[in-house]
Amino acid sequence: MTPEDLNARLLYRDALMLVLNKPSGIPVHRGPKGGDNLEAHFEALRFGLPRSPSLAHRLDRDTSGCLVLGRHRKALEKLGKLFKRGEISKTYWAVVEGEPDGDEGLIDLPLGRLDPTRGWWMKVDPQGLPSQSGWRVLGRGKSPGGRPLAWVELSPHTGRTHQLRVHSAAMGWSILGDAIYGAPGPAPLHLHARAIEIPLYKNKDPVRSRAPAPDHMREALSLCGWMEEPEPAFVMQTEAPVEG
Repeated sequence: MTPEDLNARLLYRDALMLVLNKPSGIPVHRGPKGGDNLEAHFEALRFGLPRSPSLAHRLDRDTSGCLVLGRHRKALEKLGKLFKRGEISKTYWAVVEGEPDGDEGLIDLPLGRLDPTRGWWMKVDPQGLPSQSGWRVLGRGKSPGGRPLAWVELSPHTGRTHQLRVHSAAMGWSILGDAIYGAPGPAPLHLHARAIEIPLYKNKDPVRSRAPAPDHMREALSLCGWMEEPEPAFVMQTEAPVEG
């Protein structure tokens, strides 16, 4: 990924943070086996500061969309507290295989590790951690082969590993392309961090960012009634915001 590629993916920038439209298929940080990762390219996002920005949270390798970076230590501390307290609102889009029963609801299923040696692999577990996800159907359709599909908006109220993927599968409508919790197939994971709302500054409206639908999801979204939309404008706050 070139510096130009990365800069073209900026959704928001101010003195404390950046919001980046993460591409699908690349991990956000270096894994135990090495390989390319998004964090390795953050040097291109310094914009005059002495250090590169750092991740304020994580997205899965195959999830695209809004990713928040803190530009220095104090910013990361503040963002970390907001994420930990659940004060940051996150909205995801998914295309799922199946027919959700109804148009909206709340999934309230605790999650635990499926295998203690693989901490990222999760399951519904009555003895697990409380986990809640809101959902709303935005459209319905069928695949070229006639399978039912739905375009679903997902809102995680907690932040467990793979929460939306496990919850969707447990409801009987796994996310298209989810080879771990759904049916194996050639499609990439159809899960996109669509929007984020961050109450970063006192006495100011929350910072709101929205990532456009990624290329790999557009065909399936269109089958469910989604229509092409204008790209969201990049927002840069030119004056240093007041911290607090």
